[in-house]
Amino acid sequence: MTNLELQKMANEVRKGIIESTNSAKCGHPGGSLSAADIFTYLYFEELNVDPKNPDKEDRDRFVLSKGHTAPGLYAALAHRGFFPVEDLLTLRKLGSYLQGHPSMGVPGVDMATGSLGQGISAAVGMALGAKYKKLPSRVYTLLGDGECEEGQVWEASMFAGHRNLDNLCVIVDYNGLQIDGKLEDVCSAEPFADKFRAFRFHVIEIDGHDFDDIRRAFKEARETKGQPTAIIAKTVKGKGVSFMENNASWHGKATNPEEFKIAMEELRKAGEALCQM
Repeated sequence: MTNLELQKMANEVRKGIIESTNSAKCGHPGGSLSAADIFTYLYFEELNVDPKNPDKEDRDRFVLSKGHTAPGLYAALAHRGFFPVEDLLTLRKLGSYLQGHPSMGVPGVDMATGSLGQGISAAVGMALGAKYKKLPSRVYTLLGDGECEEGQVWEASMFAGHRNLDNLCVIVDYNGLQIDGKLEDVCSAEPFADKFRAFRFHVIEIDGHDFDDIRRAFKEARETKGQPTAIIAKTVKGKGVSFMENNASWHGKATNPEEFKIAMEELRKAGEALCQM
């Protein structure tokens, strides 16, 4: 896809995030929106996956370590064809397969997540398993910057570096905010780049909303041999919805009717502007 096509799709993913969390009257829009461009690039450019055969053995794997941002993952999976887009409106509803955190019953989901810090450990295990089985599969995992305060993140990273897992790509959604406010005020895990380098990672720092930057980073990650890669993606929490941007209060709440109307109108206008480019 061209960058413009990716931008248009990312806007649709953002609409799905707002619509699904509004329908559920709960959820986590802020961090889902900040990662929307990453989700879009992964599922429409990077990952070797097939919606018609989601369990094929040689597929790439993706683990959403920051599992609370499932609305973003679900929106990307739906638009990629893993399940109907209209099912996004069943988010967190009784009987729906789209629960608040990813589970294995969702087509395209490779790991159930939600307890922060555990997803990267699962991804490391998948990468090691692919090495043992001599599969061409690559494994990707998305972490929150606040999540990186969990010690398990660094235990898993130490193991990945020690095992030279060059089929592993860790992405940190670095939006600078977590549930209680700014990272620097709560318990910052900075410096991210230096920490990953200390654990023998190749580190790439990017603008997580710039598709040229994103494309360059994933290409560099694929070409890196002998060590895992960490992509530190600088993003804006709530990206795409003006009143949510850089606002920690939107970490874990849904829109009211008036806010929903404003958010969807902004995204509609953004989509129209992209169509005129």
